[in-house]
Amino acid sequence: MEIATQYQPQNIENKWYAFWLEHNLFSSQPDGRKPFSIVIPPPNVTGVLHMGHMLNNTIQDILVRRARMMGFNAVWVPGTDHASIATEAKVVNFLKEQGIDKRDLTREEFLKYAWEWKEKYGGIILKQLRKLGASCDWKRTRFTMDPEMSEGVIDVFVDLYNKGKIYRGVRMVNWDPKALTAVSDEEVVYQEVQSKLYYVRLNMLR
Repeated sequence: MEIATQYQPQNIENKWYAFWLEHNLFSSQPDGRKPFSIVIPPPNVTGVLHMGHMLNNTIQDILVRRARMMGFNAVWVPGTDHASIATEAKVVNFLKEQGIDKRDLTREEFLKYAWEWKEKYGGIILKQLRKLGASCDWKRTRFTMDPEMSEGVIDVFVDLYNKGKIYRGVRMVNWDPKALTAVSDEEVVYQEVQSKLYYVRLNMLR
């Protein structure tokens, strides 16, 4: 038998990935084995995966495959969109190109466009993960705005609030004047400037 001098992925990867899926080798159901699970930190539905996603998902795939080989009942749960702020920005830009202002839409109308965006680009992301050979249990795929997921998030936040673990208050935040929302420190591009430092004297006497 002649062995190719160069690796030809198109002749190997598609064949074996299809075999794995056909035989449900990535699916998992509770049984007597010790469980091992990983949930993909869902990539934003902003278009396509980038190198950071590739590295992150490769490491997860290695860990879950190793767990399977060690006899764990391992499952890798796929999902998309961990923070809809980035996705919303993409949808708003898309609408702008169509001559549509988000402020002219009702919530339901805007969500219709957002779901269409998710169906298009969320599908691309999942196809890319499959192309990478990701050993996810695809039947468990979830999206942040799926009703049961969204309801679960709300329930947890309400529970944490009632237990005093989180709170609402007036605080300094990173404010996005365009999206009119607060954003995390990770979304901020820091810039050093020469400015003034102000001190405020509070008179607590009445």
